[in-house]
Amino acid sequence: MLPQILMIEDDQRLAAMVQTYLGGHGYAVVHASTGAAGLAALRAEVGYPFAAVLLDLMLPDADGLDVCRRVRSLPAPASSVPIVMLTAKGDPFDRVIGLEIGADDYLPKPFEPRELLARLRAVLRRPQLATQGGEAPLRFGRLEIDRDARTVSVDGNTRMLTAYQFDLLMALAECAGRILTRDQLMERLKGDKHDPFDRSIDVHIARVRAAIEDDPKHPRRILTIRGSGYMFARLQDG
Repeated sequence: MLPQILMIEDDQRLAAMVQTYLGGHGYAVVHASTGAAGLAALRAEVGYPFAAVLLDLMLPDADGLDVCRRVRSLPAPASSVPIVMLTAKGDPFDRVIGLEIGADDYLPKPFEPRELLARLRAVLRRPQLATQGGEAPLRFGRLEIDRDARTVSVDGNTRMLTAYQFDLLMALAECAGRILTRDQLMERLKGDKHDPFDRSIDVHIARVRAAIEDDPKHPRRILTIRGSGYMFARLQDG
């Protein structure tokens, strides 16, 4: 079966264009014109889950940010579906909020179909970045990262991360003790060129810290190395 993409977008012409373009590149696009219809489609998925969601920020019946929050509160596996937010707004603040509440990536309108395809392929590659099955979980004291199940726990309690945030944590943990620059992290996760002024990685780092650190404002696991990047500390006692 073709990977199924849910597009929550009220612009019918744009949705038709995306359906045609992505359909020609091996994807089946299901279109929902309202936030309510999109959430209903996610709740109803049985046996053939959506591979990703393309979510418009401005919908006729709901704020796309609220829809994103509600997707992340759905039962699994719908709650972990990768979300690419589509926005016509030029304010970076909206994009930052989107990332903070669980979007994996964003794409400003108007966009080139080829860029949409590239970003979609990037978010769909992320679950494959983990080491192949059969690997033992990574353990750092109270923190456990299960590469096969793609779960993170502290003291045995599962902590919720988006697909992007899990792969970001994996990238850091697999290089524990080494400094990784923003460029190195983004190239590893996105696999494509990016805006050198893009600071979305910092937002995701903050979300990972909120999930795994006892005090996110004074992190002990993921350290900021001023002027260089980030480093995962090799703590064994917590």
